[in-house]
Amino acid sequence: MPTTVVAACPMHAHVAPLLPVARGLVGAGHRVRFLTGERFRDEVEATGAELVPLPADAGFDERTLDVDEPDRAGRTGIGLLRWDLTHMFIGRFEAQVAALDALVDGSVGALVFEPLFLGAFAVATRPRASRPRTVVVSIFPSAAPHPGVPPFGPGLTPLPGLRGRLRDVLVRAAVERVALRSVHVASRRAAHRVGVRPPAGFVFGWTSAADVTIQCTVPGFEYPRPRLGDAFRLVGPVGVPRPGSVDVDPALLPPWWGDLDGRTVVHVTQGTVANDDVGQLLRPTIDALADEDVLVVAATGGTPVDRLGPLPGNVRAATMVPYAALLPRTDVMVTNGGYGGVHWALAHGVPLVVAGSTEDKAEVGARVRWSGAGVRLRGNRPAPEQVRAAVRTVRDDPAYRAAARRLAEQIAASPGVAGVVEAVEGGRPVASGPPA
Repeated sequence: MPTTVVAACPMHAHVAPLLPVARGLVGAGHRVRFLTGERFRDEVEATGAELVPLPADAGFDERTLDVDEPDRAGRTGIGLLRWDLTHMFIGRFEAQVAALDALVDGSVGALVFEPLFLGAFAVATRPRASRPRTVVVSIFPSAAPHPGVPPFGPGLTPLPGLRGRLRDVLVRAAVERVALRSVHVASRRAAHRVGVRPPAGFVFGWTSAADVTIQCTVPGFEYPRPRLGDAFRLVGPVGVPRPGSVDVDPALLPPWWGDLDGRTVVHVTQGTVANDDVGQLLRPTIDALADEDVLVVAATGGTPVDRLGPLPGNVRAATMVPYAALLPRTDVMVTNGGYGGVHWALAHGVPLVVAGSTEDKAEVGARVRWSGAGVRLRGNRPAPEQVRAAVRTVRDDPAYRAAARRLAEQIAASPGVAGVVEAVEGGRPVASGPPA
């Protein structure tokens, strides 16, 4: 039985996409040892994998970050990104390398990890004869540099010709040499302290050090990188069940479920984590559509529904709504741009309105626009009139739904987890296969 180590930073959005990967590897006969936070034990063990808890100095608790790290509280925009990359991720580099070195021995055939578990890149840079096969599973839009692809971060779409090349050079210099220069310096120093040569380029380009980079999307939703060849594989989303593959227990449906019948449904969500401030997107969407002939379904991601305030007559709200039941009945989804949630919508052919600028959300929004599957609004807190106009545009122009349906067809034909297993086992890319 081959042994595979899976490693993820102890954050829900980083662990969750690798759980189906672990399950798929177990199903393929691998012994899987999953290195992440202790609080994910139940989820990890439910896949058949063995949890290896991260040492305290190699992880953190995302739920209490602003309490545990007072210097982080109050930061926004580029300042928050710079702090997070430097302290949350690069700051754990050496401890993560030590945790991997204690775990990865001669019996381990492959190391699978997400891109911000940076300690894994120290393993990837070692001579091939002295390390396992390395596969990075990207849980957000690709940051891999490539000619014709804009630099990661600002949320730009490709611009052809000389004008685009010049723009990309100037923006890349501004990002890497000015805005995030301290991040680059910190990453190289951390690598040198553990005695490895840093992977080439800026920290966003470190994925090239792995044997294979898995991108959890389809060609219609990611900028092409043909020069990377088989080392860059698009396998489709790995944690999104294909439409019709999940039976939803009627007991999980809210009591107002029948109100969706015969209505144009607009779903609004701020994802599963960023719901402390419902005024970012939930409330603006409710206010924007109060007088529209639609039924708005708002999901608060666990935040009490009464935090939304008074609800117009055309709004139904719940903390959670099963997507397998909701999305087949949704006409437009309004979202802050989480990579997983966007792929849930696209798998069901649902066009999007995206408003988000933190973490990777600007890049997700750029790809929604580039793919033709929706409208992108700048910033985290659009005005109600912006949301109203965007929803009307997406609802009334059939081109958006047509683009979303084309992406749904690509997702349905993608290999999903089977493509990851193929990469781990050293095979060629899977062109198509059974749903994950």
